[in-house]
Amino acid sequence: MTYYKSLNFFCSIFILVALLSSCSTAPEQEPEVTTETSDPNAFSLLEMTIPELQAKMDSGVLSSEQIVQLYLDRIKAIDEEGPQLNSVIEVNPDALEIARSMDAERAEGNIRGPMHGIPVMIKDNINTADKMMTTAGAAALHGNYAAEDAFLVKQLRASGAVLIGKTNLSEWANFRSTRSSSGWSSRGGQTRNPYVLDRNPCGSSAGSGAAVSANLCAVTVGTETNGSIVCPSTANGIVGIKPTVGLVSRSGVIPISFSQDIAGPMGRTVTDAAIFLGALVGVDEQDSKSLESEGNYETDYTKYLDANGLQGKKIGVWRSRFGFHEQVDAELEKALAAMEAQGAELIDLDEIIDNMNELWGPSGLILEYEFKDGVNKYLEGATPTTGVKSLADVIAYNEANEAQAMPFFKMEILQSSEARGDLTEKEYLNALKLVQNRARNGINNTMKKYNLDAIVAPTGGPAWCIDVINGDNFGGGSSSPAAWAGYPNISVPAGYVHGLPVGLSFFGTAWSEGELIRIAYAFEQATQLRKAPEFIDSVKF
Repeated sequence: MTYYKSLNFFCSIFILVALLSSCSTAPEQEPEVTTETSDPNAFSLLEMTIPELQAKMDSGVLSSEQIVQLYLDRIKAIDEEGPQLNSVIEVNPDALEIARSMDAERAEGNIRGPMHGIPVMIKDNINTADKMMTTAGAAALHGNYAAEDAFLVKQLRASGAVLIGKTNLSEWANFRSTRSSSGWSSRGGQTRNPYVLDRNPCGSSAGSGAAVSANLCAVTVGTETNGSIVCPSTANGIVGIKPTVGLVSRSGVIPISFSQDIAGPMGRTVTDAAIFLGALVGVDEQDSKSLESEGNYETDYTKYLDANGLQGKKIGVWRSRFGFHEQVDAELEKALAAMEAQGAELIDLDEIIDNMNELWGPSGLILEYEFKDGVNKYLEGATPTTGVKSLADVIAYNEANEAQAMPFFKMEILQSSEARGDLTEKEYLNALKLVQNRARNGINNTMKKYNLDAIVAPTGGPAWCIDVINGDNFGGGSSSPAAWAGYPNISVPAGYVHGLPVGLSFFGTAWSEGELIRIAYAFEQATQLRKAPEFIDSVKF
């Protein structure tokens, strides 16, 4: 996620206008929901995993077309009506046709793999060469229809997955204002948290997190610069995998940072996320970082799904990330005890990066330089009806359309990015070297010193109240070292505080996704803490 104000996460979340004031703490009646019944969890595919959906299709109980239709009905009932989650920015008008073609292949005995016929959604900063726009949630990019699929979308389609829609996000992946509300975009409005509707879903992959948590599809794709996959994962009670930078191609994805951006799977279980990750990977010559994944990626991460995967593992506990919320600490202490009960050895760590606070400023500077460079390159080939072709054009559009584009907060980060030079500037090169070296050395040296298999820390605090006027109110987090280093990070549900989910993050060195999945899966199986959201109006006291 990307949140610029503390430079710890860069995340984005958005709120409905009806909730502009603040969270209500008074008891309220739970919302009426228009679904198959009045119960939003009386859904025939509720919490169904990818293997379970495949079993339904293999047995002939359900077709992909029928499954897609059920999810499309669910989107209408939960996202557009009922609780009005507002997590889906656009539905794919070709979804049922794609599903029928996958059913035809299955009938002929051609099953492409574990994603064949599975309904998925992706974040609206990822190009699709179809009838859906790609806008990063920005009104300035309205009408931008990509001429070519992003590489990861080509992989997704090749796997047989059915793309049923795009998810809302924090506009420009929350790289717009220092006072933004995560999950809000000028095109899509405010996404809400499915557990408690007046709470923030965190960002910037807010829609991806909320949609999969609410059972609007099987899995989603999010993108992260710093926390934008793991933060909405903890806030929405799901599993999110932020891979090593380069494991999944970024070509065709509206960028923030060449050195930190990465796309990854978000699902309700580690199994689903691992299956989907295998469908997204692959070497893309258009992304030089992707070339580094040659020999480091695997198309089947399910071989790491070992329920005994914590046995004999040495896990470093990043203690300085605790202490921001006593109830979060209590939940995570129970999670740590469960890991020990499964045979893991826990080793307390203080800091993993020396003088980490010195890196906030340089890390923000890196992103501003890289955002200007990357967005200008992307917009050269974009075709929005607004005519914007550069970051300067976006700024000018927003100024000319302030009521629509900037009704709640402005665009200080766009403006400060536009003022930066190019990527040959010594200021940028020095900052990049400083941050990457310190982050990578911090993680590598810590893991080597204690012979660790992973490092764990709280992913973040409970979801805060949606507030488009004052902006986000983050409570703790641990995403920055892995984000700065370009290393993998997995968040898994680890407990609840007043009904709001909190997650535990597992991170390690480059290309260690397999071992992290092994550890995360064993933790998940030992605890089984994920539960479906109930769409209540507000926290009850």
